[in-house]
Amino acid sequence: MSPAEIGLLGIFVLVVFLFLGVHVGFALIIVGFAGLACVIGLGPAIANIALVSFAKVNDYGFAVVPLFLLMGVFVANSGIARDAYDTVHAWVGQIKGGLAIATAGACGLFAACCGSSMAGAVTFGKVAYPEMKRLNYDPRLSTGIIAAGGTLGILIPPSIGFIIYGLLTELSIGKLFVAGIIPGILEIVFYAVTIVILCRLNPRMGPAGPKTTVRQKVGSLRLTWPVGVLFVLVIGGIYVGVFTPTEAGGIGAFGALAIALVRRRMSPSNFANSLLETAQTSAMIIIMLIGAFMFNAFLAVTRIPFVASEYIVGLEVSRYVILILILFGYLVLGCFFDIYAIMILTVPIIYPTIVTLGFDGIWYGVIMVRMMEIGLITPPFGLNLFGLAGTVDVPMGTMYQGVVPFVIADICEVVLLVAVPLLSTLLPSLMFG
Repeated sequence: MSPAEIGLLGIFVLVVFLFLGVHVGFALIIVGFAGLACVIGLGPAIANIALVSFAKVNDYGFAVVPLFLLMGVFVANSGIARDAYDTVHAWVGQIKGGLAIATAGACGLFAACCGSSMAGAVTFGKVAYPEMKRLNYDPRLSTGIIAAGGTLGILIPPSIGFIIYGLLTELSIGKLFVAGIIPGILEIVFYAVTIVILCRLNPRMGPAGPKTTVRQKVGSLRLTWPVGVLFVLVIGGIYVGVFTPTEAGGIGAFGALAIALVRRRMSPSNFANSLLETAQTSAMIIIMLIGAFMFNAFLAVTRIPFVASEYIVGLEVSRYVILILILFGYLVLGCFFDIYAIMILTVPIIYPTIVTLGFDGIWYGVIMVRMMEIGLITPPFGLNLFGLAGTVDVPMGTMYQGVVPFVIADICEVVLLVAVPLLSTLLPSLMFG
């Protein structure tokens, strides 16, 4: 068999493994190693797997994964989500659909210092849903905005999605972080507009909450200072070139811990659980990344990504037609697979094509993460919906109905980001470092 034929067979075997339920990381390692052994020999394949496992994980830049995960876990355990919700609630809760808009805004504030989509959905299922239920909000609107708002965790920096994409493509993680700021704010705006439209069409979906005084509104701002401090410290430091993303992760984790201790919201058991959760999640992601690098090496010797890139570029169609087909493929994959698995599986194959077509890698990273977000709330997988289902007593069918308007809003924003690349590339182009 030719290297290309072995490569195609390897991709087929990998897909079979995934449908059989084999862990993504181990499936990638097995297929990558076996494929390399077939193409370059057993000895070089063994040397490659040893080199990749040690060199990649031992790389200083890899520390960015556990550090930002630790920061997010500390934030999730410090009560910042409740404070962010109370602040936005005080400002917009008195209008129709106000609590739902407050949830979207609070999810954005929480994402600015957490970076975990699932944490956002589960946390606001506990914080926001009971209040919306008390005011007789339609459960479709309540669960829809909580599930959709949680996805902000992988777009607004710091984002594990951007970290994985940056490690796989060797693009600047700092620039990817900064590139997500404007699209993240736009996402909140799109969700708020969607809520307003829904409540205009059916006022019973989101009744107005109790009014608050100007003094209460201004006073509520004191609750959000931890979010502002962490965001400015971490993202601001990266933006002006004071420290690297890895250093920012360490500073952010320490800052989140300090805030939790000052506010007396970090018990010894919470601290131990935070470390354990970070270690478990880091191990899962790092195994997946090792597998991705092994599989990348296999694909490189078979030249499949380059052959596919040359073939696609040679098609006599607009590059935007190809982009739309790629994005539609992500939308379908997101219905069945975990978003990080999709990213790790597809970036090595798709990214060379994107670059050859002349698209900006940073811009495409934002578009890809947005598509990953949509995958988090689309049936039948919808990871955020499954996480939320364990928190609120609402049928899955109701939640699926609730996210539909927000999926439509997501698609509209993706169209805008594709049409106006400057929304994603402006801030990175102005960075000092």
